[in-house]
Amino acid sequence: MTVAHEHWRLLVTPPCTGAYNMALDQAILEQVGAGNAPPTLRFFAWTPPCLSLGQAQPSADVDLARLQERGWGLVRRPTGGRAILHTDEITYSVTLPKSHPLVQGDVVASYHRLSAALLDGLARLGLQAQADRRLERSVGRPGGPVCFEVPSDYEITANGSKLIGSAQVRRFEGVLQHGALPLWGDITRICDALAFPDEAERERVRARVAVRATTLERALGRRVSWEEAADALRDAFAERFGVHFGPPEGPTAAEEARAAALVEEVYGADTWTFRL
Repeated sequence: MTVAHEHWRLLVTPPCTGAYNMALDQAILEQVGAGNAPPTLRFFAWTPPCLSLGQAQPSADVDLARLQERGWGLVRRPTGGRAILHTDEITYSVTLPKSHPLVQGDVVASYHRLSAALLDGLARLGLQAQADRRLERSVGRPGGPVCFEVPSDYEITANGSKLIGSAQVRRFEGVLQHGALPLWGDITRICDALAFPDEAERERVRARVAVRATTLERALGRRVSWEEAADALRDAFAERFGVHFGPPEGPTAAEEARAAALVEEVYGADTWTFRL
């Protein structure tokens, strides 16, 4: 599917806290949904490293003492899914009005369309990855708090291991999909900040994650910089969907002000983070 000659905004934002990153994604969603901003592709990073929980995930999944020992942040996403440790990665978000052709139908259908651009971006970097409909359902498969342990429909895998985890929310007359591409590093580090009944279980989950999840460096056999990954993904979105990007921009003043308010009211507040 193409939306030929449509202009999209490209946002490249500096590394920020987890609370600000999620607040800015919502601020962009509100502006795009209201028709005050064009469809937006954003690339961003996190400082300090941050554990994000799905919007319906129990906060008891987190070992707060271990998290604090490592100096990592904690945030609850507006989207579903399980925990992700955001470090040594590139994070993307795509924000579209709810009437946009790319997000018509259900969440799975839009995942399928958007995954095509993510696959194209990886191909530009030299990696042939996959995004398949999951024929197995969750019954009888391992659960647990780690997002990258089990792929969902049309999420990206490489050599049988999950590479890009994505999630979507439909609110404010818009659709936001964001996701994480781990570039390098130890994909099992997330287990150091999660709660387990004992250390033996922690190590069992760590071993599973090491097999079922991967990084771009491990899958490709070379290290890709954040900037190279961003360029490849931007070009893939442009070519796949026939859209035009101008030079990278920053958020508008209205988006920055709304994001600052959302940090105070929602994403930086214990009432949101620990609501479950």
